[in-house]
Amino acid sequence: EDQGLGKLVAGHSCARHCSGARRGLHCFFVMPKLVPLVKYWAPVIAWMLLIFVASGDLMSAEHTSRFLVPFLRWIASDISFATLASIQLLIRKCAHLTEYAILAALLWRAIHQRQAGWRAAVIALVAAAIYASFDEFHQSFIPSRTGTPQDVMIDCCGALLGLLIGSSWSRRKTRDSNLTS
Repeated sequence: EDQGLGKLVAGHSCARHCSGARRGLHCFFVMPKLVPLVKYWAPVIAWMLLIFVASGDLMSAEHTSRFLVPFLRWIASDISFATLASIQLLIRKCAHLTEYAILAALLWRAIHQRQAGWRAAVIALVAAAIYASFDEFHQSFIPSRTGTPQDVMIDCCGALLGLLIGSSWSRRKTRDSNLTS
């Protein structure tokens, strides 16, 4: 009886789910490689694609000001243009920090499956920094964007923050599971 790949992935055991000539062959080639790829690396790739798309003209200061300025004016109608510009800049830099905190946490999660300890965090931080550099380089070719070394540093700080939060959460989760065992 063919239960489909979806059912085989969750709690898979060849002896329990597979029959006949199919037994073992797909488990040897597909299952050990497909599950970690999808479970751990697909979120990383999806997040990187989201960052790449956001690095284009779509999320430039010109475009984000179209919805951010009216919103801020709705909150405080007497707000000055200088204050609006400062708030928009702060929000944009916080977005850099946040997107790379998430990227680094996702990278650590994926790398940690094969590389334990602090090395996984270092690899995740370096990978996030490299991606931040390429992202800023990409932005330098977009007329409405500018790629700056300062943004790479903000991105790296975000990655470090994401790793610290992820590490803290992981340690707490491990500690809590040890207390209930």
